[in-house]
Amino acid sequence: MSRRPDDLMLRAAHFIAGTYVEDTPQLDVIAPSDGRVLTRIPVASAAMVDRAVAAARAALGTSGWAGLTPRDRTRALHRWADLIEAEADTLAHLEAVCSSRPVSHAATGDVVVTAEQIRFFAEFADKEGGDLVPTGAGSLGFIASEPYGVIGAIAPWNFPISMAGWKMAPALAAGNAVVLKPSEMTPFSALYMAELSVRAGIPAGLVNVVLGDGVTTGPAITGHPGIDKVSFTGSTRAGAAIMEHVARTGIKPMTLELGGKSPMVVFDDADLDLTADCLERGILPNAGQFCVAGSRIIVQRGIADALAERLAARFAVHRPAATWADQPGFCPIISETQLARIDGIVQAAVAEGARLVTGGARFDHPGSFYRPTLIRDVTAASPAVTQEIFGPVATFQTFDTEDEAMELAAHPTYGLCAGLFTRDLSRALRLTRRLQAGTVWVNRYGRSRDHILPTGGWKASGLGKDLGREAYTANRRTKSVLIDI
Repeated sequence: MSRRPDDLMLRAAHFIAGTYVEDTPQLDVIAPSDGRVLTRIPVASAAMVDRAVAAARAALGTSGWAGLTPRDRTRALHRWADLIEAEADTLAHLEAVCSSRPVSHAATGDVVVTAEQIRFFAEFADKEGGDLVPTGAGSLGFIASEPYGVIGAIAPWNFPISMAGWKMAPALAAGNAVVLKPSEMTPFSALYMAELSVRAGIPAGLVNVVLGDGVTTGPAITGHPGIDKVSFTGSTRAGAAIMEHVARTGIKPMTLELGGKSPMVVFDDADLDLTADCLERGILPNAGQFCVAGSRIIVQRGIADALAERLAARFAVHRPAATWADQPGFCPIISETQLARIDGIVQAAVAEGARLVTGGARFDHPGSFYRPTLIRDVTAASPAVTQEIFGPVATFQTFDTEDEAMELAAHPTYGLCAGLFTRDLSRALRLTRRLQAGTVWVNRYGRSRDHILPTGGWKASGLGKDLGREAYTANRRTKSVLIDI
């Protein structure tokens, strides 16, 4: 049964050392589905971040979490995943009320996948260790692997519970504690996840959640001397600011999953119906508000008109609905500010001579909803092509040769993901090497539930990897040891 916003208890406090900590409310949390103010949350000061970091360090010391038998960490994380699944309905409603995620999608998708990922990382705890290395006959050399200590994590608003899981699961499995700042627009599911971690038997203080913004709280985390590593998912501009701040306040490692402007390259031998399905799924879920969105559709000229017609028909059928509605509809844009930015880029492209195939305006519906939009005849310099829009907007360009396709696919700034559609296996293998992206999908678009595949970008799309073995090892540091015998 769908629960409306007024039926939910929304905790507007930090979660530190296993308890909720009240603080002065400062920021409105707004439901993008209808514009109502849900509650006000605090902004954690540097002193509050100090408190959370101190709690994390104390919990590491008293619990011996890093030194536990690895299987004990694994069991605790499995219990946490079990509780998350058991509380899927509550978590989904806390997710949906202030985000762009429909409650049914969150309950059957986001929450379940997050529990899967926690179990995935839990299993690394007793399977990844150091290495004995070849040295001279008179010595013994090995590489020891140890946790960093306290991980400072900053999660975005577009998939709140999933992104919180991406940050916390590998960090905890690797023996660390976490201080997490969720987005100020979507804080509630992360808070409840933290509460569930304590109920699952993970020692209080290993998971701390501080509420706040990117002006005060974010820098207090990234620059804190007691934070040993930073993990951030968000825009490239914010990632660059974090790198600068870390460099000024004390060098520490970081993982950054940043923006994208991903191409989907379609050759004339592709299956048009399958391709149309993939292109739609590559840009319209979550109203295009995901970093791997395939926002640049690049099509061989001979099939361009036929594919554009298929896409326009698919784009036009979507209808909006509140995220808490029983029947899911097209997702809202997270805020009016972001909707205005999306529309501004679209209108600028049209003013430069681009042609709207469909969309290009907000829905006549309460809340922040924007129509699925397809734009043709864009120039390579158009902001619609060069800028990450983070909305349900795709550009449509054409090519004749492979070299032209690769030239259009290359982006001067981003290199997160790319899609390739062709029935020619040789071409697929040849071009996956030429595409400048951290992930390439062939005849599909989007991540699977094979959590072993890492994700992360090239160029300004990021630094390091999330998911996969790489995410676990990124939460541990190595120590070389050489002993003379």
